[in-house]
Amino acid sequence: MSQAVINDNEVDIVIAALRSDLTSFLNEWKPIFSRFHVIIIKDPDLKEELQIPQGFKADVYTKSEIERVVGSSTSIRFSGYSCRYFGFLVSQKKYVVCIDDDCVPAKDSAGNLVDAVAQHVVNLKTPATPFFFNTLYDPFRKGADFVRGYPFSLRSGVDCVLSCGLWLNLADFDAPTQALKSGQRNMRYVDAVMTVPVRAMMPVSGINIAFNREAVGPALVPALRLGGEGKLRWETVEDIWCGLCVKVICDHLGLGVKSGLPYVWRTERGNAVESLKKEWEGVKLMEEVVPFFQSVRLPQSANTAEDCVIEVAKVVKEQLGKVDPMFSRAAEAMEEWVKLWKSVQSG
Repeated sequence: MSQAVINDNEVDIVIAALRSDLTSFLNEWKPIFSRFHVIIIKDPDLKEELQIPQGFKADVYTKSEIERVVGSSTSIRFSGYSCRYFGFLVSQKKYVVCIDDDCVPAKDSAGNLVDAVAQHVVNLKTPATPFFFNTLYDPFRKGADFVRGYPFSLRSGVDCVLSCGLWLNLADFDAPTQALKSGQRNMRYVDAVMTVPVRAMMPVSGINIAFNREAVGPALVPALRLGGEGKLRWETVEDIWCGLCVKVICDHLGLGVKSGLPYVWRTERGNAVESLKKEWEGVKLMEEVVPFFQSVRLPQSANTAEDCVIEVAKVVKEQLGKVDPMFSRAAEAMEEWVKLWKSVQSG
């Protein structure tokens, strides 16, 4: 791993608490998390009291704190996996690392504990190369370099603002794959990081990510949800939508996204049949969504993450809104998110 100076005071760890007893989870992460400020958001639908061990610099946000910050008039729901976005909203640090509560630290090929926070920060502090692919992956890593034919004018790279880590054991498969290959596990530790090329879309998962909040925080939007009483939330697809939004915005602003290290070990949780109920409509509509995002081009006047979210929302409403009214609601939520972000940042 490359060397990078990690300032404890510039990193927040955000944890979405979907289960009440975080004792085992946090104790597993204690050697890594205890250095940093931790933001824990309790799922508003969780009735039991949270159980949190000692030894952490943690702030806990419950339903009442969420309502105090965002008010009761917002249509954005910070429930289920979406409660992580509230942590993004209230963080005041440059870098945010988000790891789900069903993950524990992984071990590398030599059996050493993986410091996921350190690796994420290394990714974010090391330039990215989205405009020309280097076939030896990360050219800035010790022992690597740019390959023959790589333009010297592009070798300084650009700022990396989003780091997407991976999983050992239970990979992030969709429900049909889980059901058909229930015994399949990802046990291969690939010691590599790569920059995702410009204009290439990718399925970003909120399970294990980090980002430069100052550069692209507003672009991580909680927007894609089904409306109507009694309908299942699209919580398993919402971060995919968020990732498509942020990737388009990073491409437009000339910023980098990386994928690969760090790994976490994801424990068994969830039910493929139940997941399929939540995912199926989203799975079908992704066939419309991905070509849309591949074609989106934003105006040059949009030069901040906030501006870009508004512009993406405008095109979503104009084009995808004709496919399904749910997308019009998503566009409205994106606009509302930007207003909320600005309001919270202004104090």
